[in-house]
Amino acid sequence: MNENIIHEILKEYEMKRDKAEREALLRRNRLYKEIPELEKIDDKIKEIGIQITQAIFKEPEKGKELLNSLREKLNFLKKKKTEILKSHGYPEDYLEPKYECNICKDTGYVNGKRCKCFNQKLINIYYKQSSIAEILQKENFSNFNFEYYSDKPYGDKPSPRANMRTIVEFALNFIKHFDTIEESLFFYGNSGLGKTFLANCIAKELLDRGKSVIYRTAPDLIEGLRINKLNPDSEIYNEYLELLKECDLLIIDDLGTEPITAFSLQEFFNILNTRLLLGKKFIISTNLPLSEIMAIYPERIYSRIFGHFKLLNFYGEDIRLKKKMII
Repeated sequence: MNENIIHEILKEYEMKRDKAEREALLRRNRLYKEIPELEKIDDKIKEIGIQITQAIFKEPEKGKELLNSLREKLNFLKKKKTEILKSHGYPEDYLEPKYECNICKDTGYVNGKRCKCFNQKLINIYYKQSSIAEILQKENFSNFNFEYYSDKPYGDKPSPRANMRTIVEFALNFIKHFDTIEESLFFYGNSGLGKTFLANCIAKELLDRGKSVIYRTAPDLIEGLRINKLNPDSEIYNEYLELLKECDLLIIDDLGTEPITAFSLQEFFNILNTRLLLGKKFIISTNLPLSEIMAIYPERIYSRIFGHFKLLNFYGEDIRLKKKMII
């Protein structure tokens, strides 16, 4: 990830923190004038905080008894402060800074690791750079049309339209129960049947619900890993890999069109295995039949796909061709 982008995001966090703390200070000063007793309580709370620190370092022999006494006084003052705020119609956290992210307090990091909100910012930047946001304005459930699919039986199978309705039901259930559902989705079938369109529909719904989603074609995924791994700044590779592993949903489109090499197989397996172990979700699509997936990829890859994904077969006439004929 570009260092300038990281710097800009950290600068944005700093500005948000400053704003939250400045507004909290203004609220505090205003309330001190309205309710002078609050300032006295806060001064006593600060004083006890200092006494606790001194007791720990300067009077260890008094130890637990002294600390318990000070903490009791501290809890009493905090409770009194809360009661005063509530009696004047203010929530108990009214004087605290209102951060956009309560997890990292607008620092971007939790226990030395990037917060989920930081990763979401990186993903949003990626989407802007790749213009995927414009695609999702067109390819979403509002524009999904079952009429493009034939309602006539397809050999010994249900009609393509009935099949697609079943697939969309799975997709909607996947969205509704995203946090608890165990299976990921694997779309397979000939090109032009709506696999990418449906993946984008799901992506938009989850993005609108605040989930982090990354979309990559299989060739782009592998090429991005290759380029970043060759970069002398290995941190860039690690950051790119972390995004791929940590996002809520990773969409890999056109599996099987990437160069099949020892590198690509190892990198794909690493991402697949790591995300499955973390309980992270995928949508993977391919134009290949399952028999070719088994022929191209080693057993350790296809066994994980067949064991952890809902396999959804798209079939029927080429939708893209139908759309052109209608136009």
